[in-house]
Amino acid sequence: MSATTMDLGRVGIWTGAMDAMPSSDAAGFARLIEELGFRTLWIPETVGRDPMVNATLLLERTSTLQIATGIANVYARDAVTMANTQRAIEEAFPGRFLLGLGVSHAHLVDRVRKHDYSKPYSYMVDYLTDMDGSIFRAVGPEQLPQARVLAALGPKMLELAATKANGAHPYFVPVEHTARAREIMGPDATLAPEQMVVLDTDPTTARETARKNMSVYLRAPNYVNNLKRFGFTDEDVVADAPSDRLVDAIVAWGDVDAIVDRVRAHHDAGADHVAVQVLAAGTFVPPEDQLRELAAALL
Repeated sequence: MSATTMDLGRVGIWTGAMDAMPSSDAAGFARLIEELGFRTLWIPETVGRDPMVNATLLLERTSTLQIATGIANVYARDAVTMANTQRAIEEAFPGRFLLGLGVSHAHLVDRVRKHDYSKPYSYMVDYLTDMDGSIFRAVGPEQLPQARVLAALGPKMLELAATKANGAHPYFVPVEHTARAREIMGPDATLAPEQMVVLDTDPTTARETARKNMSVYLRAPNYVNNLKRFGFTDEDVVADAPSDRLVDAIVAWGDVDAIVDRVRAHHDAGADHVAVQVLAAGTFVPPEDQLRELAAALL
């Protein structure tokens, strides 16, 4: 498929922080992101708010901001429901919703949702086919909007992202992954990696903040296996004590120039858009002053 028709902007914001605040405050946060000039705000799905409901609320309470799911779990809804939810949001907010889809992780699918995670790649292939063939009998676009990306890490899912979606949204990846993803997907598919950042120039405290946020992901085999493709070892990926080498590859830390350099590195490696996730010590919500500083430097 061709790249998504949406213009995501070169840099967006990725955050799960809105699950930690009332919906009214989440809408205010989205308006701040819009005010700062970011075109796209990425929101996740784990065991918090339904991302489709959340996206609709945020779209309704902003004017131009685009909302992207990073990612919506394909095991949470059947393919017809997912396709027709995308159509319904597109009808209400034309051109402002990007559907990011992913297979999530075994513990969230098998244990939390009680589904079968034995063949996630095959499940995704069939799911996308079923989405494309879904019936829709309501006011709205008969054809699915060309705004669909996959949470792809490995080569097979990256290839699928280029052929059965409009591109990929890799998460928790080094710059080297962006270069590899561009090689695999070719020049036309949208590539929008996530990048964690810490605005802190002290190596000790910056890496401490990074480690606290990395630990949950280093307990997920999908992420660990992907990191090992790029030469990281068992010693690097210890969940509670990742190596400095891994921390520095996954989380950009330092002053704002260091963050700009890392984002530029992703762009130079082939990214169309970088979804920046701001991490800060002692808070789940990205500090407004840091967001303003980053907007001034990145946009």
